[in-house]
Amino acid sequence: MLMPKRVKYRKQMRGRMRGMAHRGNTVNFGDYGLQALEPAWIDSRQIEACRRAVVRYVRRTGKVWIRIFPDKPVTAKPAETRMGKGKGSVEKWVAVVRPGRVMFEIKGVPEDQAREAMRLAAFKLPIKTRFVKRTDPITGEEIVS
Repeated sequence: MLMPKRVKYRKQMRGRMRGMAHRGNTVNFGDYGLQALEPAWIDSRQIEACRRAVVRYVRRTGKVWIRIFPDKPVTAKPAETRMGKGKGSVEKWVAVVRPGRVMFEIKGVPEDQAREAMRLAAFKLPIKTRFVKRTDPITGEEIVS
């Protein structure tokens, strides 16, 4: 399960997920990627489920990159607990994902195989996604090696 080794503060406020992703919104490492179309908190267990689905489908050929990391703690109070008495303990770690963020990338497999692997990964996520290809930043043409 992904989580930070250490953090400066144990608990965080919830924050907001307004706007589009300005960073991490292009395919940089692989040839194909899975891009988020909605804002969400992606749990570390969901990230691991996606990784397993992709790796299992491509059978260890090619390389997979996980472009998101769950570094935000989410707290919860126990069930049937009265209000007050402070904030709850950390229950899980999430990655804050805004629309446009490329979450997973893959290289070294044919396009149809990559598309199917990303489709299987998308089923594990609570948001709408789309399959994207690497493009040239200047011309906008597809670059697939």
